[in-house]
Amino acid sequence: MYGIAMLMKELVAASTEPLVLSILSRGESYGYAVIQEVKRLSGDKIEWTDGMLYPVMHRIEDRDSIKSRWDESETGRKRKYYSLKKGGKMAMVRHQEQWSLVHGVLSGLQKEHYV
Repeated sequence: MYGIAMLMKELVAASTEPLVLSILSRGESYGYAVIQEVKRLSGDKIEWTDGMLYPVMHRIEDRDSIKSRWDESETGRKRKYYSLKKGGKMAMVRHQEQWSLVHGVLSGLQKEHYV
């Protein structure tokens, strides 16, 4: 049986791509800003690291779902910005449909448990 820590790690890993795609659907962003947005949206309950996020970003980019470009930030430092491509929008919709299905099943099971 999996411990709660293991399950959480796996659940967070499984949700990374749909979360990234959904955040980028709002507009162009960079890695650190994506990490901070997930932290904010989760009420500080999900904390990603650079080492976890960037391999996922590269994998999504290799699948042609997002594109990246280098530009200067407000501080003058180089920063890599990511944006959603058409394929990324379709992938995001598929992910959201799958997560909605799983959420619906879990919610239904939870209701049955309390009836």
